[in-house]
Amino acid sequence: MENALIAWIGIMSVYGFILMGLDKRRAKRGEWRIPERTLWTVALFGGGIGCYLGMQTFRHKTRHTSFRLGFLILALLYVGAGIWLKTAA
Repeated sequence: MENALIAWIGIMSVYGFILMGLDKRRAKRGEWRIPERTLWTVALFGGGIGCYLGMQTFRHKTRHTSFRLGFLILALLYVGAGIWLKTAA
């Protein structure tokens, strides 16, 4: 069970990272954007680490305080959860 949750967090984090990069590229090109609601949903359901790392890597949404703080808090929660799951097993 613990490994499945850690795997889920990993998969969602990769997905969140990709979405942040894709949305940044679309923003630069003036194309259709990924809704902020989608980014938040992915972050809330396990992708907080990837969304935060994507935000920092692609310098995307960094001016939005809600994203800076929210993604950071979610990333820290998921890192903590992963550590707790590994040590509790």
